[in-house]
Parts: sequence; C-alpha cells; structure tokens
Amino acid sequence: MIDLQPLWLSLRLSFVTTILLFIGALPLAWWLAYSRWRGKLIMEAFVSLPMVLPPSVLGFYLLLAFSPSHGLGKFLAQHFDIRLVFTFPGLVIASILYSLPFMVNPLLAGFRSIPPELKEASHTLGKSNTTTLLKILLPNMRPSLLTGIVLSFAHTIGEFGVVLMIGGNIPGHTRVASLAIYDEMESMNYANANRYALILFTFSFIILLAVYGINQRFNKANTLP
Repeated sequence: MIDLQPLWLSLRLSFVTTILLFIGALPLAWWLAYSRWRGKLIMEAFVSLPMVLPPSVLGFYLLLAFSPSHGLGKFLAQHFDIRLVFTFPGLVIASILYSLPFMVNPLLAGFRSIPPELKEASHTLGKSNTTTLLKILLPNMRPSLLTGIVLSFAHTIGEFGVVLMIGGNIPGHTRVASLAIYDEMESMNYANANRYALILFTFSFIILLAVYGINQRFNKANTLP
C-alpha cells in the first residue's frame, strides 16, 4: 500500500493555488486585454516566462528570495516571524508564480475573443466595469475560464522541480505526490512509484477529458441556429 498523504497534499496544494491564482489572474488578464499601455508586452512576456524557464532556475531564485537570510524572506522572518522556505505557504506562493501563465493566458484569450461591441454596448447602457465583467464578459468566455482553472490545477498537481527546491520534500508537510514518485524510484520501489504515477495519470486524463467535453458542448450550443 502507498501513503496517501502525498496525494492529499498535492490536491490541497492544487486547490489552494488554483483559487488564489484565479482571483489574482482575472484582473491581470482583464488589464492585459484592454490596457492601452505600450509596455504591456513586457508584462505579457514576464507572465509567460515560467512556461519556457527551467523549473530549477525559477526555484533557485525563489529559494533565494524566500530564504530567511535574503530579501523578502529576511523581511518576513524579522518583522512577522513568517518562514516560506520548506513550508506549505511557501509552496503555494511558488506554485502560483509557476502556474501563472496557465491561468492568465487562457483568460486573456477569452477576453480577446469577445467582440468589443459587447463591452462598448454595456458601457453605453451605463454599466460599470464590474457589472460588465460579471454579467457580459465572463458568461461569454466560460470555456476559457474552465481551461485556465483546469490547466492550472493539473499543472500544479504535476510540479516537481520548484516544489522540491522550495518545499524540501518533508513528509507530511511538503512531500507532494510527484516527490513521492521520485522517492520511490530512488528506493527502487517501482511498484509504489507506478501506483502514484498511475493515480496522477488517471486523474489528469479524466479532468482534461471533462474539459474537452464541456467545451465541445458549449461550442455546439453556441453554433445552433
């Protein structure tokens, strides 16, 4: 039998990360979609950077930033007695940064796919930006919302390099499922490694299949005369 604690910790990390990521990514994607600031391309490139940056590079710089002897980590430790390295909150922050493009980019594509006339008509009728967002834009970009949420969740489930460097692989605290697979492989316990991997594989496949099915239904409903 395998230890279920790493699986539970992975699910917990993914849920918390996805919720916080959605809250922060929604206004960011809105701003990127409608801002006229010329330098926003720099921000778009920065947001997408984790997609091409090696996890070890991001993990290394986050480790320096979170360290109690450097920068942000030192400030938090001295003034608030908060430690981010080798803790679950540190894993959450690192996961948010690492999965940021997987939430922002689908939302950004969703905003840009909506005809600008809808937004302009809402403002013409005196609706605020918040009302326009909640009543007009979001209902018309449900596939993008679902894609961003599911991709962020699934990406967090499979994280390895960043969580290893920030979390330190502490059983019961930061040892997620991907690290458990690594540990079992190191111990040459291939049966348990296969069980962890099969669970993650099956779970990821099911949620992706559900997303494609829901998006297909949504597209069919919108194309009906």
